[in-house]
Amino acid sequence: MSTDPTTVRAARLLISQLGLTPEDLMWVPTDLPTFRDYVPHVIAASGTGAKRTYGTYWTRIIETFGDKRLDEVTPSEIEGLMRRLVENRQIRRNDRGGHSVAEHLLAAMRAIYNRAINDNLLPPQHNPAGKVPKPRRRPTTRQSLGAAEVTALADAVTTSGHDAVLDTLLFRLHLETACRRGGALALREDDIEPTTCLIQLREKNNTIRWQPASPTLIASLLDHRQHRGNGKPTPEPLLRHRDGNPINHRRYDRLWERLGDRLPWVNARNVSTHWLRHTTLTWIDRHYGPSVARGYAGHAHPRSDDVTAIYTKPTIADLATALAAYTHEPHPLATTPPPDGGLPVFPILNPLQP
Repeated sequence: MSTDPTTVRAARLLISQLGLTPEDLMWVPTDLPTFRDYVPHVIAASGTGAKRTYGTYWTRIIETFGDKRLDEVTPSEIEGLMRRLVENRQIRRNDRGGHSVAEHLLAAMRAIYNRAINDNLLPPQHNPAGKVPKPRRRPTTRQSLGAAEVTALADAVTTSGHDAVLDTLLFRLHLETACRRGGALALREDDIEPTTCLIQLREKNNTIRWQPASPTLIASLLDHRQHRGNGKPTPEPLLRHRDGNPINHRRYDRLWERLGDRLPWVNARNVSTHWLRHTTLTWIDRHYGPSVARGYAGHAHPRSDDVTAIYTKPTIADLATALAAYTHEPHPLATTPPPDGGLPVFPILNPLQP
């Protein structure tokens, strides 16, 4: 084999003119499947969260490109499908111009090509979805709610609907712990630790963490489990309707639709459950600093040049101390008693009835 520099330069020039890289030459061509044949493999290899987020988009991709091979779709065709889905989207209360539709469609296409490349069906550089610009995210309109707004929401939650007890429990759970909606829906009957007043949250990116909760909230969750569930720790869903069936995201949709009917500013500003998370984390940040707020939110510690930050992550005791001050209710893990001047806007939780 010749290693003459002139030969090597000529080979590199030829590869470049062909639009290839040396890595592409390592790829062994194979018969490519169609989207209709391959996307089901992508779905089968995906996690529950990805299926829930991208399932509808993978279905539309099969409908549009089903008979095409993976190497036959162009960036322009992907962008065209993205525009059509945005134009034909269902307009919801929190619509923001179809940004999430475009973003999710593109992410679904990229997932297909990334897996095809990992499966050695395509060379590393063949990813037309990667050539489509990702939609620029708009600044979020969510922000912390004021005490009067939280009080108005609490009043509306506790005095309306056919199951105010459940809605009140949901409202306090999110306002107190700042958990995401997915974290609440994933709660199991064995995720309650009553002795130290902790609940175990399973949230996005498969994170699992213990979060402090007030004795009042823990007692209400245990009461809920006793009357609507199995009455003991099990791996089954915790939050349930009166008939014992687990709740899902539709419970939240109906709750905020009702709140919007009673409080016009809720609809006008597209207030949702996530605003409660903003409210709590803002209060924690202002009173206990960004490090404790980050731990309270369950966010991973950011990478930085501040080596000291690695050693100063907040403990559960730090989070419990902040919670005690926020709810103005003592917590068994708090290092100091709750001071005066908390945010006493939480609705009173009545004992659950069978």
